[in-house]
Amino acid sequence: MTAALFPPEHSSARRLEVLSATGMDTLEIVSRLSSSDVTDSTLDGVRITVDKLCSEYPYMPPDQLIAEGRQWLRRIVELQEQRLTFRQRKETLELAGWLALLVGCLEHDTGDPRAAEATRKMALKLGTDVNHGGILGWAHEMRAWFALTAGDYRGVLAATEAGQQAAGSHSVSVQLLAQEAKAWARMGEAKEMEAALEKGRTLLESLPYPENTDHHFVVDPAKYDFYVMDCYRHIGHDRLARTLADHVLRTSTDFDGHERKPMRVAEAWITHGVAAAREGELNEAVSYGRRALNGDRKSLPSLALVAQDLASVLDTQYPKEAEARAYLDELRAIHRANSRA
Repeated sequence: MTAALFPPEHSSARRLEVLSATGMDTLEIVSRLSSSDVTDSTLDGVRITVDKLCSEYPYMPPDQLIAEGRQWLRRIVELQEQRLTFRQRKETLELAGWLALLVGCLEHDTGDPRAAEATRKMALKLGTDVNHGGILGWAHEMRAWFALTAGDYRGVLAATEAGQQAAGSHSVSVQLLAQEAKAWARMGEAKEMEAALEKGRTLLESLPYPENTDHHFVVDPAKYDFYVMDCYRHIGHDRLARTLADHVLRTSTDFDGHERKPMRVAEAWITHGVAAAREGELNEAVSYGRRALNGDRKSLPSLALVAQDLASVLDTQYPKEAEARAYLDELRAIHRANSRA
């Protein structure tokens, strides 16, 4: 409970967790990975490290996290040259698959779609090699996400269908359904959107509550509500969207105001901005919109996608207002930065 209220510095926390679970720090784990005989305790240390990296996705600066992810991915790939049992070899390939998914997400966040797609395909192959439904499902979910931010909504539907077939009983199917719903919303198909959301909600309720809701490749009720918020905002159900935005803000922010999930917070502010703009509150809408742009941790393609909802309302309802034009210029600057990256 103390750690939850007063969390230690993240790198120190990781070292402490690895030490308490395995008796080894990072330096010793790396040293043992280079030895000719890798023990199960060494792999336990690697597994804990991979989980920690995936759990730092919501808030860690992407350049820092992507460097760590690539470094550990190289180490695990090199580990395949060591003397491993069949079980250990399979486990290291699974760990490499999860890291490849993480690195691919970060590459997409930072505006490098070619690298992101190449890394996603690497994860897909690793998932195929070990027949891991979760890795396969998330690789398809990434394809759906890439397509969504590119405006290829039919591509989203194709990716989510393939992902659900590959995922089996893994919880990634819930997020695949959420991505499907977001595509239907942008295609103006409210009935299909609601059907996908209901199917996802029913599946989510049938699954056990996850132990680590910070892990990027875990779906929990709060994360699902975040996706539902996007759908309702886009189709104009403002009351429901704002209610969900308030929930996203509460579940993504600590009692002291620290944003644990700043990317979700940004999209919640955009949602409030869209609703305010539709209600005729221009200054309030722009204020919310600017709050969404202030966070240090951003996914540029995702931010550009959701900010387009606010841009459309401002451009339609306030075409000559200086405040609206100024904010639209800020959004265009983000779009240009994303395109250049």
